[in-house]
Amino acid sequence: MKKAELRRLYLDKRRGLAAGEVARFSTQIAERFFNEVDLAAVKTLHTFIRIAKFNEFDTSMIYYRIWHERRGIATCAPVTDRETGELEARYFDDAAVLAESDWGIRAPVGTEKADPEEIDLVIVPLLCFDEAGHRVGYGKGYYDRFLAHCRPDCLKLGVSLFPPVAAIEDIHDSDVPLDLCITPDHTFRFTEPDGWVN
Repeated sequence: MKKAELRRLYLDKRRGLAAGEVARFSTQIAERFFNEVDLAAVKTLHTFIRIAKFNEFDTSMIYYRIWHERRGIATCAPVTDRETGELEARYFDDAAVLAESDWGIRAPVGTEKADPEEIDLVIVPLLCFDEAGHRVGYGKGYYDRFLAHCRPDCLKLGVSLFPPVAAIEDIHDSDVPLDLCITPDHTFRFTEPDGWVN
């Protein structure tokens, strides 16, 4: 299937999930993340902040635990600029103020900008992904442009409430593939671990 069709299909699938299912799946993904991702060399982690009404994976299950158990890891989150089409990373922690945009996206306010070159791991949002590590997002291309500015060895980690589709038909040269994707039941690896994954 092509991206537009998959986007519609998986938006509907996510809307059909009950809040309890999203919470259970999020707990399973977060546990798998901490069990399987080696955070020893991670100094800066970038994570999206979920939009609850879209039934997104609850990333707070990861960043809250990092704040309390891994104080040596700095966390940053995206701020999107709709005019330029660019995504900017801003540091945030448990003391940061988050403001909600008219899209319903919460983002840190008044915090320092993070250099993409300093980011070691990016938790990438998606609607679905395929068996080769390609993903379908919301269709604006923010993350592909952002990931292109990150180091080649930055770990690109997807989180999905659903298993992969066989293939996304209309992949472009500008699409940045994932290194791995975690679902509630499985971790899919698309590149050699190279020290990042247990």
